[in-house]
Amino acid sequence: MSKQIGPSSEVLFHFTIKLEDGSVADSTQLHGKPAKLQMGDGSLTPNFEACLLGLSEGDKSSFELAPEDAFGPVNPDNIHHMERSRFAADLELEEGAILSFTQPNGAEIPGIVRGVAGDSVTVDFNHPLAGRTVIFEVEILAVEQCGA
Repeated sequence: MSKQIGPSSEVLFHFTIKLEDGSVADSTQLHGKPAKLQMGDGSLTPNFEACLLGLSEGDKSSFELAPEDAFGPVNPDNIHHMERSRFAADLELEEGAILSFTQPNGAEIPGIVRGVAGDSVTVDFNHPLAGRTVIFEVEILAVEQCGA
């Protein structure tokens, strides 16, 4: 009998995230390293976890998630207008460029340049897939029951 994913399972799985047009946004198979997840730890939305519940080792599944169940909606508070002088003079700032910013606590956070107008640079710190409906394809490799 294969092991089924329950509310407290630890799951080893491969995933591919696709956009609605079928293009691949991310895949663990590209890196050859599966993801590990502890169900119920809050790292996934409840609806995402609900899609995994009941799947067993060896199962493959595909499901569509709305923005609020995947990477969240676009938060306008995460879009910042910054002075050009805050960037290195020799740095070419172009729309779509992903730059790394150091937060006050020392952690690095990526930001996407959304526009450059004169001395103003618009940087978006939302997740690149925020506001997008995505299709998750999963392949369950192993399921361990925890806390039983």
